Amino acid sequence: MNKDNKSFDTALIRDLAVLLDETNLSEIELEKGDTRIRVARQISISAPVSVAAPAAPAAAPAAAAAPAASPVDAAPAQGTVASPMVGTAYTAAEPGAAPFVQVGDKVAEGQTILIIEAMKTMNHIPSTKAGTVKQILVEDAQPVEFGEPLIIVE
Repeated sequence: MNKDNKSFDTALIRDLAVLLDETNLSEIELEKGDTRIRVARQISISAPVSVAAPAAPAAAPAAAAAPAASPVDAAPAQGTVASPMVGTAYTAAEPGAAPFVQVGDKVAEGQTILIIEAMKTMNHIPSTKAGTVKQILVEDAQPVEFGEPLIIVE
């Protein structure tokens, strides 16, 4: 890479970082030819926990309607399948089809439990272990972030 390309890449990276802030995205990836640039920021989940936990620590498991409380509480659970990417989670192969799994279903390690669409690509997300689906933490067609808990298998 020559000096001109390096300054161009630096300016592009700065522009992408500003775009991350403006759009509230967690990452942007750009590919042109054999050059690939990925700009990502780490989103801290611990801040909402410290604010929400003192307010209603006992109510968090019962408050399934509160999307922030349920995934944050489920994150430390063993058997939690976390999102490997940013995208849109789908619980079934297509609209109107039966879901891949439901609470109470037995799953095998490697079995597809949902799909995440990222950049027009459907990515099958496998169960990380064999067990029983205890909780599904996302709704169909819900946007998800990298590392966000999706399903708990015990």
